[in-house]
Amino acid sequence: MDIKKSVLVKARMARQAARVLSTTPSRQRDKFVSKAADAVVAVKEEILKENQKDVQYAQKHGLAKAFIDRLTLNEKRIEGMAASLREIAGMPDPVNRITAGWQRPNGLLIEKVTIPIGVIGVIYESRPDVTTDAAGLCVKSANAVILRGGSEALNSNLKIWRVLQQVASTCHLPEACVQMIEVADREAVEELLKLDNYLDMVVPRGGKSLISAVAKMARMPVIKHYEGVCHTYVDCEVDLDLAYRVCFNAKVQRPGTCNAMETLLIHKDVASSFLPRMVKLLENAGVQIRGCDGTRRLVPSALMATETDWATEYLDLILSVKIVDDLNQAIEHIQKYGSGHSEAILTRSYDAARRFVEAVDASAVFVNTSTRFNDGYQFGLGAEIGISTDKLHVRGPMGLEALVSYKYVVYGDGQVRE
Repeated sequence: MDIKKSVLVKARMARQAARVLSTTPSRQRDKFVSKAADAVVAVKEEILKENQKDVQYAQKHGLAKAFIDRLTLNEKRIEGMAASLREIAGMPDPVNRITAGWQRPNGLLIEKVTIPIGVIGVIYESRPDVTTDAAGLCVKSANAVILRGGSEALNSNLKIWRVLQQVASTCHLPEACVQMIEVADREAVEELLKLDNYLDMVVPRGGKSLISAVAKMARMPVIKHYEGVCHTYVDCEVDLDLAYRVCFNAKVQRPGTCNAMETLLIHKDVASSFLPRMVKLLENAGVQIRGCDGTRRLVPSALMATETDWATEYLDLILSVKIVDDLNQAIEHIQKYGSGHSEAILTRSYDAARRFVEAVDASAVFVNTSTRFNDGYQFGLGAEIGISTDKLHVRGPMGLEALVSYKYVVYGDGQVRE
């Protein structure tokens, strides 16, 4: 079967599976998610073996460290995948909830009821944990999903997907409720993105070039997970110990993620007391500093930051640093260079915090904590299918609530419109 026909068959089967899921009891969908958690842990050695093939391939082809970090699985990460699935299983069913209801003067009773979106396509790079997160979230919300991971993670993804299919069968769900494009050929993605008769939504996760290409080609709505040029602003009224701890975490804890800090902004009144020690902590952890003129006067080891640096998502141990005159200048910098992902202020001032929260436009804005918390699991959503930097129909971590739409149900007793 050629690629075009194969993708079309999968899409048709997914549409049929979505219809079945829409009337499947929540307990049956929850059973799938719970058993998927157990199954992934049960075969973790096999998953790790396949993942090692992918990691070796990535290393051989010189892929970036951040990319390889997102690709790599270990026992702790597999346990984390299972924990996410278990949390999803225990959450309230997002489907068939009446979110509003009212009666009209003519006696009509109108209800607004949540429904599944239908068939969701997820196109992603390097992260095998997306396979379980997407499957768990979609089936829990009664959506079918078609997964297309990157070629670099093909062995890992295929192994996990086959486990999920076995679980679906034992739970008496259609195996087609979780499908995967099994070839690395880009033609498969191009064909999938033409099938707006079968797919209701696509979520791309990966580099900016991937997301731009999907958004350009897709005939169905795309929820974009664009780059994270994330800032942390250290205000003049700040607990310095808190600032050292939060800034270090935001940059170093896992620099290859989209919610890691890429630019540090510092009020000029605390720069001399804060910056030298902060940079020493970061440089000891291997971080390269690229700073403005003021930064380089305080930290001679810093490289000169260019205009390009301010708008760059490094996904690496590199940090841009700028000293600003005040809160307004920090906000202006974020408005100019930020990507609408994650932004933070560290301050003791309630007024400064409120001003920052109101003025900064991002999917998540943080006060006195790390941007690394912009994550579905950390937000208590169980997991995420992506972090949307769009504003319609969802923004931020996409958990269960982001995977439903709604319909109006109208009850009458013979009314006719005059």
